[in-house]
Amino acid sequence: MRADAIQGPAHVWFLRKLLAAMGHPPIRVKLWTGDVLGGPEDAPSIRVGDPGASARLVLDPELAVGDLYVEGRLDIEGDLAAFLSAAFRGRSDVGLALRLLPRRLIERALDTDLGTATRNAQHHYDVGNAFYELWLDERMVYTCAYFPRPEASLEEAQIAKLDHVCRKLALRPGERVVEAGCGWGALALHMARFYGVQVRAFNVSHEQILYAREQAEKGGLSDRVEFVEDDYRNISGRYDAFVSVGMLEHVGLEHYDTLGRLIERSLEPAGRGFLHTIGRSRRQRLNRWIHQRVFPNAHPPTLGEMMRILEPRDLAVLDVENLRLHYRLTAWHWLRRFERELPRIEAMVGRERARTWHFYLAGTVASFETASMCLYQVLFTRATNDAIPWSRAHVYTGEPAQFGEV
Repeated sequence: MRADAIQGPAHVWFLRKLLAAMGHPPIRVKLWTGDVLGGPEDAPSIRVGDPGASARLVLDPELAVGDLYVEGRLDIEGDLAAFLSAAFRGRSDVGLALRLLPRRLIERALDTDLGTATRNAQHHYDVGNAFYELWLDERMVYTCAYFPRPEASLEEAQIAKLDHVCRKLALRPGERVVEAGCGWGALALHMARFYGVQVRAFNVSHEQILYAREQAEKGGLSDRVEFVEDDYRNISGRYDAFVSVGMLEHVGLEHYDTLGRLIERSLEPAGRGFLHTIGRSRRQRLNRWIHQRVFPNAHPPTLGEMMRILEPRDLAVLDVENLRLHYRLTAWHWLRRFERELPRIEAMVGRERARTWHFYLAGTVASFETASMCLYQVLFTRATNDAIPWSRAHVYTGEPAQFGEV
């Protein structure tokens, strides 16, 4: 069925059916005709601008809402994140496309459309450091912060996150650390500067590696941090700690065995490992708009899926923490900064790309608000290693960890 085939009074009937199929989420739909469907007057609302937009919503709402917002054919009245939070509380597996086509064909299309997905990812990320500087913290940390207090600033919370990671790993001066996926280098530089370790940090982004090397030189840390422009799978050598923050969700389940083998050969007998990733409390597919327009082939794992990395290697979990509420607050700070800078961002990257990022950041807030997503930190070591801290006290006090015997 073509998207423009749903015309006339039928579009109201179809949209009512769509809202019912979603479980009557607390949202309103305002049409170009003056019709208003859905929840009470104070509910978050979308305004649909034309019959073609209405038809696309009916056919495939999971993709259409984001696409139509980016195109400017659908607008949100009020707070975008609040609207998406309300919408996410309804069912997402609705729409005529899902009724007319077998689900396996849709899922197969998602898996095989790699060319389009890759182009979308490049469009999403290839925007330059100046873009990120407008709305990230001063250290350019693009992963979940850790808020010691809800009222802490984003800068304070990102420093606290860096310390939280280092303390969990119980880093000691002179140890060797390898980082898989280092972003702009904030964690590697923090580990070297404040914990006295030697770091090798891997990343495939040329622009990020150049930025990180520049920061290392400015900070006098070039002799203690090596930024390697290469894939994490080419890590070699032995280390006292393996750390990965914000990379696992992009690795893919099919590569978990490879990652596990890499960690096993990289860790010293008393080595510790740390994985920080967006995840799920139960397995479910990623939102299709995010999958196709933002993060192709991304997979936020469940804890059970993460164990596929560790259990076959006899790596034992020491600590698990879910920082979902911290990521919700992190994304809220990003979104508010982004919105304050929106005129400059539109001038820099164009209106459609700016609206893509706006929708994505608001959707991130909504995902963690509604518990669609989690943020897992998993600390582990070799199962036979007794040289581990006796308690978690050092994580929260900053005092040196008390270790057991090797």
